[in-house]
Amino acid sequence: MSTDPIRDKKQLKALAGYWLQRYNFRNYALIVVGVCTALRISDLLRLRWEDVYDFTSHTFHTHIMVTERKTGKQKKIALNNKAIHALSLYLPARRGDFIFANNRKDAAPISRIQAWRIIKTAAEAIKATGCIACHSLRKTFGYHAWRSGVLPVMLMDIYNHSSFEITRRYLGIAQDDRDKVYLGMALI
Repeated sequence: MSTDPIRDKKQLKALAGYWLQRYNFRNYALIVVGVCTALRISDLLRLRWEDVYDFTSHTFHTHIMVTERKTGKQKKIALNNKAIHALSLYLPARRGDFIFANNRKDAAPISRIQAWRIIKTAAEAIKATGCIACHSLRKTFGYHAWRSGVLPVMLMDIYNHSSFEITRRYLGIAQDDRDKVYLGMALI
Protein backbone atom coordinates (compact mmCIF):
# COMPACT_ATOMS: atom_id res chain seq x y z
CA MET A 1 0.00 0.00 0.00
CA SER A 2 1.27 3.44 -0.89
CA THR A 3 1.70 6.07 1.80
CA ASP A 4 -0.28 9.29 1.77
CA PRO A 5 0.71 12.87 2.50
CA ILE A 6 -0.83 14.45 5.56
CA ARG A 7 -3.19 16.83 3.80
CA ASP A 8 -4.86 18.42 6.82
CA LYS A 9 -2.63 20.99 8.55
CA LYS A 10 -4.40 20.40 11.88
CA GLN A 11 -3.57 16.71 11.66
CA LEU A 12 0.03 17.56 10.78
CA LYS A 13 0.36 19.80 13.85
CA ALA A 14 -1.29 17.15 16.00
CA LEU A 15 1.08 14.46 14.67
CA ALA A 16 4.17 16.41 15.71
CA GLY A 17 2.43 17.74 18.80
CA TYR A 18 1.78 14.21 20.03
CA TRP A 19 5.50 13.83 20.79
CA LEU A 20 5.98 17.43 21.90
CA GLN A 21 3.30 16.99 24.57
CA ARG A 22 5.22 13.96 25.83
CA TYR A 23 8.49 15.94 25.93
CA ASN A 24 10.02 13.51 23.45
CA PHE A 25 11.99 16.09 21.50
CA ARG A 26 13.83 13.54 19.35
CA ASN A 27 10.59 12.15 17.94
CA TYR A 28 9.11 15.63 17.60
CA ALA A 29 12.21 16.77 15.67
CA LEU A 30 12.05 13.67 13.46
CA ILE A 31 8.58 14.60 12.25
CA VAL A 32 9.21 18.35 11.92
CA VAL A 33 12.60 18.06 10.20
CA GLY A 34 11.29 15.25 8.00
CA VAL A 35 8.43 17.40 6.74
CA CYS A 36 10.49 20.61 6.46
CA THR A 37 13.37 19.07 4.49
CA ALA A 38 11.50 16.52 2.33
CA LEU A 39 14.37 14.08 2.85
CA ARG A 40 13.91 10.35 2.41
CA ILE A 41 13.92 8.59 5.77
CA SER A 42 17.28 6.94 4.96
CA ASP A 43 18.88 10.38 4.48
CA LEU A 44 17.08 11.91 7.45
CA LEU A 45 18.31 9.23 9.83
CA ARG A 46 21.93 9.70 8.71
CA LEU A 47 21.96 13.40 9.66
CA ARG A 48 24.55 14.32 12.27
CA TRP A 49 24.54 17.28 14.62
CA GLU A 50 27.53 18.78 12.81
CA ASP A 51 25.39 18.87 9.64
CA VAL A 52 22.95 21.29 11.26
CA TYR A 53 24.84 22.96 14.10
CA ASP A 54 28.14 24.81 14.47
CA PHE A 55 29.43 23.91 17.93
CA THR A 56 32.14 26.59 17.76
CA SER A 57 29.78 29.52 17.23
CA HIS A 58 26.79 27.82 18.90
CA THR A 59 24.49 28.54 15.97
CA PHE A 60 22.45 26.47 13.57
CA HIS A 61 23.52 26.36 9.95
CA THR A 62 21.20 28.06 7.48
CA HIS A 63 21.61 25.13 5.05
CA ILE A 64 22.53 21.49 5.20
CA MET A 65 24.40 19.53 2.55
CA VAL A 66 23.20 16.00 1.94
CA THR A 67 24.40 13.37 -0.48
CA GLU A 68 21.25 11.42 -1.23
CA ARG A 69 21.70 7.75 -0.54
CA LYS A 70 19.33 6.66 -3.32
CA THR A 71 20.59 8.92 -6.13
CA GLY A 72 24.12 9.79 -5.00
CA LYS A 73 23.34 13.44 -5.81
CA GLN A 74 24.36 16.28 -3.53
CA LYS A 75 21.62 18.53 -2.28
CA LYS A 76 21.68 21.83 -0.42
CA ILE A 77 18.62 22.30 1.79
CA ALA A 78 17.66 25.46 3.65
CA LEU A 79 16.69 24.91 7.28
CA ASN A 80 13.55 26.86 8.05
CA ASN A 81 12.60 28.27 11.46
CA LYS A 82 10.30 25.34 12.32
CA ALA A 83 13.09 22.81 11.75
CA ILE A 84 15.61 24.90 13.69
CA HIS A 85 13.16 25.33 16.58
CA ALA A 86 12.50 21.58 16.78
CA LEU A 87 16.24 20.84 16.68
CA SER A 88 16.96 23.51 19.31
CA LEU A 89 14.49 21.86 21.71
CA TYR A 90 16.28 18.55 21.27
CA LEU A 91 19.89 19.80 21.18
CA PRO A 92 20.43 19.86 24.98
CA ALA A 93 19.42 16.17 25.22
CA ARG A 94 21.45 14.95 22.24
CA ARG A 95 23.17 11.59 22.38
CA GLY A 96 26.26 11.24 20.23
CA ASP A 97 26.82 12.41 16.69
CA PHE A 98 23.58 11.34 15.05
CA ILE A 99 20.60 13.64 15.45
CA PHE A 100 18.12 10.80 15.62
CA ALA A 101 20.23 8.54 17.82
CA ASN A 102 18.97 5.34 19.33
CA ASN A 103 18.86 4.88 23.08
CA ARG A 104 21.59 2.24 23.11
CA LYS A 105 25.31 2.71 23.63
CA ASP A 106 26.33 1.92 20.04
CA ALA A 107 26.00 5.56 18.89
CA ALA A 108 23.90 4.70 15.86
CA PRO A 109 20.78 6.33 14.44
CA ILE A 110 17.40 4.80 15.09
CA SER A 111 16.35 2.19 12.55
CA ARG A 112 13.86 2.77 9.74
CA ILE A 113 11.51 0.44 11.62
CA GLN A 114 11.80 2.57 14.76
CA ALA A 115 11.14 5.73 12.72
CA TRP A 116 8.06 4.02 11.28
CA ARG A 117 6.88 3.12 14.81
CA ILE A 118 7.32 6.72 15.96
CA ILE A 119 5.23 8.07 13.09
CA LYS A 120 2.67 5.26 13.23
CA THR A 121 2.17 5.61 17.00
CA ALA A 122 1.43 9.32 16.67
CA ALA A 123 -0.77 8.80 13.58
CA GLU A 124 -2.88 6.19 15.35
CA ALA A 125 -3.12 8.28 18.52
CA ILE A 126 -4.48 11.30 16.65
CA LYS A 127 -6.60 9.10 14.35
CA ALA A 128 -4.93 10.45 11.21
CA THR A 129 -6.64 9.63 7.95
CA GLY A 130 -4.91 7.74 5.16
CA CYS A 131 -1.88 5.48 5.22
CA ILE A 132 0.68 7.45 7.24
CA ALA A 133 4.27 6.19 7.43
CA CYS A 134 7.83 7.48 7.01
CA HIS A 135 7.45 8.49 3.38
CA SER A 136 4.38 10.54 4.32
CA LEU A 137 6.71 13.22 5.74
CA ARG A 138 8.38 13.70 2.34
CA LYS A 139 5.06 13.63 0.51
CA THR A 140 3.51 16.09 2.97
CA PHE A 141 6.16 18.68 2.12
CA GLY A 142 5.28 18.45 -1.57
CA TYR A 143 1.55 18.49 -1.06
CA HIS A 144 1.57 21.65 1.05
CA ALA A 145 4.18 23.33 -1.15
CA TRP A 146 1.99 22.65 -4.18
CA ARG A 147 -1.12 23.91 -2.36
CA SER A 148 0.72 27.14 -1.49
CA GLY A 149 1.52 27.76 -5.16
CA VAL A 150 4.93 26.16 -5.69
CA LEU A 151 5.19 24.99 -9.28
CA PRO A 152 5.35 21.22 -9.81
CA VAL A 153 8.56 21.66 -11.83
CA MET A 154 10.24 23.07 -8.70
CA LEU A 155 9.02 20.11 -6.68
CA MET A 156 10.38 17.75 -9.33
CA ASP A 157 13.76 19.43 -8.85
CA ILE A 158 13.58 19.31 -5.04
CA TYR A 159 12.64 15.64 -5.11
CA ASN A 160 15.13 14.79 -7.90
CA HIS A 161 12.32 13.07 -9.79
CA SER A 162 12.88 12.11 -13.41
CA SER A 163 9.25 12.56 -14.45
CA PHE A 164 6.27 14.70 -13.60
CA GLU A 165 4.16 11.53 -13.17
CA ILE A 166 6.21 10.52 -10.12
CA THR A 167 5.84 14.00 -8.60
CA ARG A 168 2.12 14.05 -9.34
CA ARG A 169 1.66 10.81 -7.38
CA TYR A 170 3.68 12.27 -4.49
CA LEU A 171 1.42 15.28 -4.26
CA GLY A 172 -1.56 13.09 -3.41
CA ILE A 173 -3.92 15.20 -5.48
CA ALA A 174 -7.47 14.09 -4.73
CA GLN A 175 -10.91 14.93 -6.10
CA ASP A 176 -11.49 17.71 -3.55
CA ASP A 177 -8.32 19.42 -4.83
CA ARG A 178 -9.62 19.19 -8.41
CA ASP A 179 -13.02 20.49 -7.30
CA LYS A 180 -11.42 23.59 -5.75
CA VAL A 181 -9.74 24.37 -9.08
CA TYR A 182 -12.97 23.95 -11.07
CA LEU A 183 -15.07 25.90 -8.61
CA GLY A 184 -12.47 28.65 -8.18
CA MET A 185 -12.13 29.47 -11.87
CA ALA A 186 -14.31 32.46 -12.65
CA LEU A 187 -13.33 32.89 -16.29
CA ILE A 188 -16.52 34.37 -17.70
